[in-house]
Amino acid sequence: MTDRVSDSSWIQEFDSDPSEKEKCYINVAYPYPSGAMHIGHGRTYIVPDCIARFWRMRGRQVLYPMAFHVTGSPVIGISKRIARGDEKTVALYRDLYKVPPDIIDSFSDPLAIVEYFSDEYQRVMQRMGLSIDWRRRFTTIIPQYSKFIEWQYHHLYNQGRVVKGAHPVKYCPHCENPVGDHDLLEGDKADIIRFIFVNFEADDFQIPCATLRPETIYGVTNLWINPGVMYVRALVDGKFQLLSREAADKLSMQKHEVSITGELNGAALVGSMVSHPLCGSVRILPADFVDPDMGSGIVMSVPAHAPYDYIALLDLQKSGKYTDIFPIPLIEVQGYGEVPAMEAVNRAGVDHQLDPKMDQVTQEVYAAEFSRGKLLPICGEHAGKPVRVAREDLAEVMEREYGSIWFFDFDTHPVVCRCGSRAYVYILDDQWFLTYSDPEWKREVHHEIEKITFVPPEVRTEFDRTVDWLKDWACTRRVGLGTRLPWDQNWLIEPLSDSTVYMAYYTIAHQIGDIPAESLTPEVFDYIFLGRGDPQGLDRATLDTLRSEFLYWYPYDFRFSAKDLISNHLTFQLFHHRALFPDELQPKGMVVFGMGLLDGAKMSSSKGNVFLLDDAAEEFGEDTVRMFLVGSAEPWQDFDWRSDLVSSTRKQIDRFIGYIHESKKATGTNRIDAWLASRLQRRIVVATESLEYFQTRQALQEAFFGIESDLKWYRRRLPANMPGGSILQDLADVWVRLLAPIIPFTCDKLFGELGHGGPVSYAEWPEPNPGLIDPEIELAEELITRTVEDIESIQKIIPFTPSKVMLILAPSWKLEVFRRVATAEDRRMVTKELMKDEAMRKRGKEAANAIQQATKLIHGLPPGLVADICSLSFDEEVIFSEAASFLEEEFSVTIEIISAEESTHAKAGMALPFKPAIIVK
Repeated sequence: MTDRVSDSSWIQEFDSDPSEKEKCYINVAYPYPSGAMHIGHGRTYIVPDCIARFWRMRGRQVLYPMAFHVTGSPVIGISKRIARGDEKTVALYRDLYKVPPDIIDSFSDPLAIVEYFSDEYQRVMQRMGLSIDWRRRFTTIIPQYSKFIEWQYHHLYNQGRVVKGAHPVKYCPHCENPVGDHDLLEGDKADIIRFIFVNFEADDFQIPCATLRPETIYGVTNLWINPGVMYVRALVDGKFQLLSREAADKLSMQKHEVSITGELNGAALVGSMVSHPLCGSVRILPADFVDPDMGSGIVMSVPAHAPYDYIALLDLQKSGKYTDIFPIPLIEVQGYGEVPAMEAVNRAGVDHQLDPKMDQVTQEVYAAEFSRGKLLPICGEHAGKPVRVAREDLAEVMEREYGSIWFFDFDTHPVVCRCGSRAYVYILDDQWFLTYSDPEWKREVHHEIEKITFVPPEVRTEFDRTVDWLKDWACTRRVGLGTRLPWDQNWLIEPLSDSTVYMAYYTIAHQIGDIPAESLTPEVFDYIFLGRGDPQGLDRATLDTLRSEFLYWYPYDFRFSAKDLISNHLTFQLFHHRALFPDELQPKGMVVFGMGLLDGAKMSSSKGNVFLLDDAAEEFGEDTVRMFLVGSAEPWQDFDWRSDLVSSTRKQIDRFIGYIHESKKATGTNRIDAWLASRLQRRIVVATESLEYFQTRQALQEAFFGIESDLKWYRRRLPANMPGGSILQDLADVWVRLLAPIIPFTCDKLFGELGHGGPVSYAEWPEPNPGLIDPEIELAEELITRTVEDIESIQKIIPFTPSKVMLILAPSWKLEVFRRVATAEDRRMVTKELMKDEAMRKRGKEAANAIQQATKLIHGLPPGLVADICSLSFDEEVIFSEAASFLEEEFSVTIEIISAEESTHAKAGMALPFKPAIIVK
């Protein structure tokens, strides 16, 4: 651990108050402190820290705050599992999180978990050098924050954006509570899907089949039943039905009266007939693939339009069974034949049900039919209707005329509460909902999305898509930690719904914590955040100070969060900002993170597939971890932590330290100094632009690897036994500051060693000096570099040790050809245009060959280099003459430089601008 890490006095350096400077307010999704930080968390908070440090060095007043989200029931579920001695949970906290046994014993109190891990998060964040203003730390269950949430919900309720109703929600019967994504151990991405039951008549009962495609009833050829499952006869809303026990249990949670009266093995129904008025009589066929936990546990089969049904029927018919059943087409769709499922299966080369391509084939057929399919005449009065219309119409017919009911289930299984119990879809009465379905509210949010800066830009469409499909959101729970609904104390506001505008609370968190909660009336917050009213109970000076602080920082400049939160939190907060704050206080920007992998696998704390951030820092060093996490991928890309690669990062930092120490001895000047100075200015430019656009990996590429590469070439180009010039001292000073946002502990120490006072965190960010940029000297050195690489390539394949290298330089007329080709609007016409020139015509085939060679060379060079060759003046003979001694020493050969026009060698005609012909003897 470095001295700077162990010395905590630096932490107060980042307390940030309003000033005359331009502000930069960035924030990141606050953590739920129910376990230790792992490297995925590390990247989430280190990348924003690099951006915060960058803008602080650019002279901005930067605010980077942190809090802890403890609302909801996850920590209560953990507490209950520990209290009952659940070995898996206890082992997780004892072995992975390394919590002392006496502390684990206290975790039967959920608040003890919150307190312990909140402090742990802060300790590790400080260890990693996060430049956070810790004065603003809070948890979401303190009384002052609850008053802030109450204020928010008073406004939403008065605006009609919070309403009561019945709605399907994720629900844990053990906790007797709705659960959100943060409350789940598994299935946090599961969506609630609405099916309709299509009722088939048997002898004395109905068999309901759940479907998302009621329009396909006209193409049903059979039902599938699992012969190995024991089904139940049940009285459902007064009708006798046969369905799986799992389906009966689910229906009982969805406002249906269900009474089980008996059992029947699925095998007993194989071969029997059932009917529906819209498809007639069909047989029940056996299928082991039918899952009793999906739908009703019995499936209606439409082999013409469902690839799984088609291939399952085909498998039975291959064994000689049910050969009298044929697919019944009911939808015509452009791009497919009469039987779309058959065509899609054959086109994909699928020949069995377990083929991994089946899911993709199914989605393709369903999407094509929904987007451009139309019903055929077999569908009676619905013939000619687009599938998207017919689907709604047939669902209404089923419900109105054939007694169908709606059935809700998850699109993926299992869904497991943090208490360890399975969650189900439950129809909850008297629940409170946020009306995200309101078209006008959606329109307002879409308008704000148009103005927000998104990183990367393409996620804008994901936000728009989320706004479009969002439905009303159940915003309350019965149990858990958090704020009670102001007008209905029986309910608590759930975690995602109380974490929408806390970015505003950060601005005043360090001051409001000393104010008694009972003094924080809605009128107080109206004044602070909206500038309206004349609240009593607080003196005006305090109110004005709070409002002034809020107005200085707000709106926030950028919010950082994971891409999987676009579908909820990140979009929710846009809805709430739009509802509460005026136009000038709406969010300005968002940076969306990719996911984290550990040795190629998704990280999961519950499954133990994590590497703790504290352990990583202990093994590799804080700056090494920071540099790897920043450099492994751009923020919006997924990253993969691999310990062997992290070790190489430690070596890179060691090399950097060595370079800086060596620079202190550098004096004098060398011819190559001007090139290094010019390259350094360009590195400053690109690194700066990269950080401005949140390209932290690109910034590191320039600020470390780019400069190191330049430095290696510089040292290579120095005459033998010649130390570097004083330019190295200038480079060291710049280099330390460029890397300070990424490896602050290392750079802070080096900054002091270079003779500077004060922390590097507040040093001035390097500014490029345009006067030191010399494009022509850079171009000349680029020519030498490429020629060295070409000679090295030749050396690898020749079977002898060379004693002489001839560099045959292209004549000036070929440079003219190069430039004409490179700048031509239409390169296909360039030969014709050049041959209009009498001098070119006289050269005949030689000119034509030169045009072809130049065209090929131009395609292989970076566009920027091509532009420089076209616009800058350079003399290859002078360049190579000055570099001759370097080349001779480099390759231990004699260098001869000759013009192609003076050479009779067969390869002389191959010489091109910036690519001399090379003859090795």
